[in-house]
Amino acid sequence: MEAWRWADLAALEAGRATPRGEAAAIDGLWIEGDGPRLVFEDGVFRPGLSNPCEVVVEAITPETAHPLGAATAGTGWRLSLEAERAVTGVQIVHVATGGENHVPGLIELGRDAVASVVETFVGTGWTNRLTTIRLAEGARLMRSVRLLQSSGFVSIREEAEIGQAASLASLFLGAGGASSRIDGELIVTGDGGFAEMGGALLTRGEQRHECAVTVRHAALDGSSRQIWRAVAADRSVASLAARVDVVRGAQKTDGEQSLRGLLLQRTATVNLKPELEIFADDVKCAHGATVGELDARALFYLQSRGIPEGSAKAILTRAFVADAIDRIGEDAVREAFAADAEAWLAAAL
Repeated sequence: MEAWRWADLAALEAGRATPRGEAAAIDGLWIEGDGPRLVFEDGVFRPGLSNPCEVVVEAITPETAHPLGAATAGTGWRLSLEAERAVTGVQIVHVATGGENHVPGLIELGRDAVASVVETFVGTGWTNRLTTIRLAEGARLMRSVRLLQSSGFVSIREEAEIGQAASLASLFLGAGGASSRIDGELIVTGDGGFAEMGGALLTRGEQRHECAVTVRHAALDGSSRQIWRAVAADRSVASLAARVDVVRGAQKTDGEQSLRGLLLQRTATVNLKPELEIFADDVKCAHGATVGELDARALFYLQSRGIPEGSAKAILTRAFVADAIDRIGEDAVREAFAADAEAWLAAAL
């Protein structure tokens, strides 16, 4: 129950009750690149707007005990790559017009396979997703998710198994008007595996963002990073719970948690909860959590150089979230996410 401590299920129900309307335009959402493109509208695949290439759309039965993840059973998408194959620049746009919609996703990468996937969420209503990830030895996956729904609620569950010397990096940006819940359970099952889950959550108005992520180290020489930044304005709430479990025998584990919150007004709230549970005796795990306001001296310095107050706040806030966004490995994706954060700052400050 602790993982649901800050859950706002009332916002989920309100999103579910949203009447359906017109679909949002998606032309400006694509990021430069010629990879596979898929569009799901209200959870239904739109082949006329898609070019799925290596991605298969099919019925998927989720293998999960997570209550929201289990609700996604039905038609979803699957990316399966054999050993040493590479597919990058996969883009999936989820458009919601109201009500509720559920889509499962499955990513399976063979030995030394490489893939990158970008998912974008727009519209309104309750959008619910489960992504199951299995990485074989040496496989690498870069996954970037941006939450741009204007209203409603987005719930995302990610479950991953990371094999020997495999690498998973999942980065999230919450820069829309909808509330959200991000759940993650990443298990490092192979020696030398790497797991990362983090991002930047930007909230304003009465909005609520929350995430609950657990990384479990079950093999030797694993490493993990959970780097989250939360910016809260007005009366909004951002809540981050990050946990690292190191099982007995998972020696030489290297884990890092960095949770930081920035309050743009004192009426906003940021909750941070880093947690470590370690049963091995030769590991290196560190965590830090801080919440504060913009540095008054830095703000004064910028204003003394002729920069208006709003622009000065934007510069400092942009630098704050850059820690998370800059970890995206692909230039075009990183620039698109930075532009979305910039648009949020322009509206909020």
